[in-house]
Amino acid sequence: MLILSRRKDETIIIDDKIEISIVDIKGDQVKLGINAPRSVKIYRKEVYLEIEKENAAAARSSDALASLGDLFKK
Repeated sequence: MLILSRRKDETIIIDDKIEISIVDIKGDQVKLGINAPRSVKIYRKEVYLEIEKENAAAARSSDALASLGDLFKK
């Protein structure tokens, strides 16, 4: 993991495409501004993990429905 120190109004650039700016710092909270192409998906980690969980559940449901459909074919 790369760890960088930045102050308010400072920016980092990732791969010439993504710009992350420190917008505000209050106590233990940091506000980030992210400028990236629309094709880049950006999620908070807790939201991303919930999406992954829902996708896994949907895949299991889909597999179960496929198996049920196979039973009806027989």
